[in-house]
Amino acid sequence: MKVLMFGWEFPPHITGGLGTACYGLTKGLSHFGTEIIFVVPKAYGDEDLTHVRLQNAGDVVITERKKEEHEFWNNFKYFEVGSNLIPYMDPEDFAKIFEGKIFSHTEFSEQVFASKFTFSGSYGKNLYEEVARYALIAAYIAATNEFDVIHAHDWLTYSAGIAAKNVSGKPLVVHMHATEFDRSGDNVNQKVYDIERAGMEAADRVIAVSNLTRKIIIEKYGIHPDKVVTVHNSVEPVSLPEEFKINKGFNEKIVTFLGRVTFQKGPDYFIEAAKKVIDRDPDVRFVMAGSGDMLNKMIKRVAKLGIATKFHFAGFLKGQEVYEMFSMSDVYVMPSVSEPFGISPLEAMMSDVPVIISKQSGVSEVLRHALKVDFWDVDDMADAIYGMLHYEGLSKMFKKYGKQEVENLRWENSAYKVNEVYKSLIK
Repeated sequence: MKVLMFGWEFPPHITGGLGTACYGLTKGLSHFGTEIIFVVPKAYGDEDLTHVRLQNAGDVVITERKKEEHEFWNNFKYFEVGSNLIPYMDPEDFAKIFEGKIFSHTEFSEQVFASKFTFSGSYGKNLYEEVARYALIAAYIAATNEFDVIHAHDWLTYSAGIAAKNVSGKPLVVHMHATEFDRSGDNVNQKVYDIERAGMEAADRVIAVSNLTRKIIIEKYGIHPDKVVTVHNSVEPVSLPEEFKINKGFNEKIVTFLGRVTFQKGPDYFIEAAKKVIDRDPDVRFVMAGSGDMLNKMIKRVAKLGIATKFHFAGFLKGQEVYEMFSMSDVYVMPSVSEPFGISPLEAMMSDVPVIISKQSGVSEVLRHALKVDFWDVDDMADAIYGMLHYEGLSKMFKKYGKQEVENLRWENSAYKVNEVYKSLIK
């Protein structure tokens, strides 16, 4: 079986859990003989290509002029994403598309079909433009490759998946790693919501990373329950070499937050709980590792609470840095407001760190040996942190059984379920 898979990032170049999940899933699928063409907006040349054939969208030159290969432009209305931001298209061509005057025999100017697009692959100000370009490239890649099924990860690639389906007629699977409600609460970005909904409506099957996410998909987006399946994420087993283990050089305990410093991840609740713990025990240090749009606000809040000497902002960590941070940590906390799954607690448990997670996370569905609190209950969170730090028996139990538990959560198991989804769609 061959899968055309669209992603936005691939290790070691990642900004969050999406790239990590894509890597784990593709590695797991390789155990079942599944061949994967993995398309990213921008490749850097140092990606692990053991289990995928990586296609750099920025290397694709669209030069094909045969009319029959461009019939998909009939269905361009599906490309809801950034329709007014489609690059390299003159006003005449733009007007033809959105006045509904494009037919299968209509040709475009050379600047559309003889272009090599440049992608940053980032989440910057040109994100919608890059998503739109990616859809154009996806259609061309689909027209010039053989495959059995299409798999698109998260909203950034849904338009690409739709384009590939329209060109090839192959079944489309969309993978929802996080909804716009997770990222923004009730203040949703309507454009992103529309893209997500269009992708799931066009898909033959929707994979949710947790039952929590599945419920949101059905209730908030109106997708039929029979179409949505849950496949929980997993973790890559690791055996940490000695050089990853850091001697912190002081006796204070360390409590760590590691993730994007955004509304979704609940960094403000972590800080409020930190204040309560430090008031009870000043010999504790807190670390916030990550970056995001709430970072400056969090720095100011720490200063206002008067805990800056006990609170450290480590910036964005990746690769070995993550495990070095875990090796110094005594407790890991994930206080997410809405977490579709959450791989980082699994990584912490693999590193012998006991974890505290919010009940509003998908990973809480699969973990037994983790303390679970409501994200908004900072008193309960502070009590949980204090207990983990001061009751050695509790900490040892969660370390021992937590690691055993997470070692059984393998990507091969998740990949098996995804492979069964593929099989169910191939006639």
